[in-house]
Parts: sequence; C-alpha cells; structure tokens
Amino acid sequence: MPVVNSVEMAEMCGTSAAQIRKDLSYMGELGTRGIGYDVKALITHISSALGITERRRAGLIGYGRFGSALLSYSGFPERGFEIVAVIDADPEKVGTQVESFAGPITIAPVQDLEKALTDAHVDLVILATPAQVAQELADRVVAAGVKAILNLAPVRLSHPDDVAVRHVCLSTELQVLSFHLAQKALNGQ
Repeated sequence: MPVVNSVEMAEMCGTSAAQIRKDLSYMGELGTRGIGYDVKALITHISSALGITERRRAGLIGYGRFGSALLSYSGFPERGFEIVAVIDADPEKVGTQVESFAGPITIAPVQDLEKALTDAHVDLVILATPAQVAQELADRVVAAGVKAILNLAPVRLSHPDDVAVRHVCLSTELQVLSFHLAQKALNGQ
C-alpha cells in the first residue's frame, strides 16, 4: 500500500506540511500519525469531496468554432464529463449530426433548448454563445432546472443563488498573462 506523508505533499504543492495536514483535517480522519496517508484512499476521499466520482452529463449551447472545438476535446470524458446535448440557433446546423465521445448527437434548435436539456438529463451547461444572447439563454437553462453553468461568453451573468456559474473570459485571461509578461520585463527577467 503506497503512502505519502504531509512533507512530501507539501513539496509537491509548494506549501507547508502543517497546511496540508490542516486542509486535509477538514475532510475527517484520513491519515495515520507518523506514517502518512494511503494514496488510494486519499484520492478516493478527495474525489468524493470534490464531486468528481460520478459522470456528469453536459449540454453545449453554441456550436460555432469554439463550441465544435469543445465537443472534440478529449479531456472532458477523461475527467468524467460527457457532452450529451448540442444546441444552436443556426438553421444550417440544426438537425445535423455531430460526433461526441458519448456518441452521435443531433444538434437541437435553440427554440427547443429546455426540451433538449431535459430529454438528455443534462447536469450542467457549457454556454459558448455571443454575449448579446448569453443572459437570455442562461435564464432559460436555469428555468429548465440546470444548476451549473460554465459561461464562456464574454459577459457576466446574473443568476439565482442556487445555481453555480463559472465565468471564463479568454481575453481577460490573456490580459492577465500580458500583465505578467510586462512585470517580468520591468524586473529584467
């Protein structure tokens, strides 16, 4: 049984052993004093605490260039996410079949968004739409009963407190990286 101790984990994470022990203590009794943590049991316990032990069914709203790239991203199924519904407003795309790691999916029209999400038993939605329609679509996603949205549209969404929303704005992330580059240049690095 491979074990890891708090000192080894601290070195891997760039923190202190005391911080590792403190953080893990919030999840209950996991290790044995003086021995460490059973690696397999620790992975299982942390995965369960993070809610990543079960597969999650995702809906993708917006099948443009970005949406189609997301559908073909192999990292999702590897981490327990399956895109099981694709929805778009473009009449040229609606009704066509696309391949996902979960199998073939027929692109549903945005008019049928609620039905498509419900029929596919979607747990969370990836919103890859233009900013001007993102809030309206997010409202409809919430009305359909979905409680988690990954917002890739360049706009902040308002949402009920019981709905988890993560905003990912790629241009903002690039600005942050640009800032770091500028700081390194100022410091002669």
